[in-house]
Amino acid sequence: MPTRRTVLTAASSLALSNMSATAAAPVMSHLPWTRQAVIYQVNVRQYSQTGTLQAVQADLPRLKDLGVDLLWLMPVQPIGKLNRKGTLGSYYSISDYTAVNPEFGTLADAKALVAEAHRLGLKVMLDWVANHTAWDHPWATAHKDWFKLNAQGEVYPVTFHEGQPSEERWDDVIGLDYKSEGLRAAMIDAMTFWVREVGLDGFRCDVASLVPTDFWVRTRKALDAVKPMFMLAESDAVDLHTSGAFDMTYSWDLADQVFKKIGKGEAGAPLLKAWLAKQLGRTSGYPAHAYRMRFTSNHDFNSWHGTDAELYGDAHQALAVLTFTLPGMPLIYNGQEARLDKRLAFFEKDPIAWKGYELTGFYQQLTALKHRRTALAAGQYGGSVRLLEAPADVVAFERRLGNDVVRVAVNLSAAEQTWQGHKLQPWGWWLS
Repeated sequence: MPTRRTVLTAASSLALSNMSATAAAPVMSHLPWTRQAVIYQVNVRQYSQTGTLQAVQADLPRLKDLGVDLLWLMPVQPIGKLNRKGTLGSYYSISDYTAVNPEFGTLADAKALVAEAHRLGLKVMLDWVANHTAWDHPWATAHKDWFKLNAQGEVYPVTFHEGQPSEERWDDVIGLDYKSEGLRAAMIDAMTFWVREVGLDGFRCDVASLVPTDFWVRTRKALDAVKPMFMLAESDAVDLHTSGAFDMTYSWDLADQVFKKIGKGEAGAPLLKAWLAKQLGRTSGYPAHAYRMRFTSNHDFNSWHGTDAELYGDAHQALAVLTFTLPGMPLIYNGQEARLDKRLAFFEKDPIAWKGYELTGFYQQLTALKHRRTALAAGQYGGSVRLLEAPADVVAFERRLGNDVVRVAVNLSAAEQTWQGHKLQPWGWWLS
């Protein structure tokens, strides 16, 4: 971590908790290994020149050394050819739920990757697409009644705001209809296959709120009966927590409504302080046990919104520090440790240019802090949070759990600031 940006003491510790953890008794427990975990997202196609599962497996020792705990693999199943986007298609247009895309390797390769990850003490979750399939998925022919049909009784592209000026169509996929009991059973069987045969530790569920919550509740029970799972929803719907279906949801509110505005120079510390005050006031609606995923990038942000440099400029590392010190579970997107400087193409081969690992030390210190103290735990397991007095351009807060205490001060401006006698460089921070 660059010395101009941080001061770390030997006794550094971060008291991490759900913002509302002290206000309500926990109603959902989480697996012990998840409580101080860091996620690393793997875009298999772009991760290496070969774009294979074997290449990811070969790099596992480096990821272990980086300090991550949970690997999130983007979908690895075969991609549909009918109405495919681009040359290689979208990972989220799946034509076979229980096979591996030959572009990436074989089912044996998937098993070997997970086995090696487990040997190194890492966990693995797979991105799961339950809302839609490719046009040429066998179900579209054998079980047409499992799909949403138009007035003519035919399958059609997934469509939002139909008939409105803002209509959006996902032309390469067709929507599933969860009124069908046969579909529900088949989808649970497919997910169970990956747990039984490959040994997965969890799932990241794509557009989870577009699928009925009662399906996810049933799925969670079925999967947990095979092996206790960690479940991440690509959603911010509160009921996915209160139902017990998911451990964690996306914190889009922080990323979209705060971080992006700070990065663009449209806002600064006052906006983040207001966001924090809302969380502390328990007006967010999330239960104490809700894990929230904190991030500065992911596959969608990088490909469609911009690189870290484009989105945040000099503010990026300061905002990354906040993802590790605010309540929740932090995410590192592949390449961020190498200061990924391009938007990775979504439908074509466009590998990460690993030109060294410039920010490895930065992330290693953050992952070490996350792991070192139980006060860093997510959800109801972590410490309390208290905002501290600070200059207008500085966000300062204290996290506390028992004797574990950390004070965090982040300068969200391009001018030097002083907080409690500590000089904060532009976009710098202080942790003690």
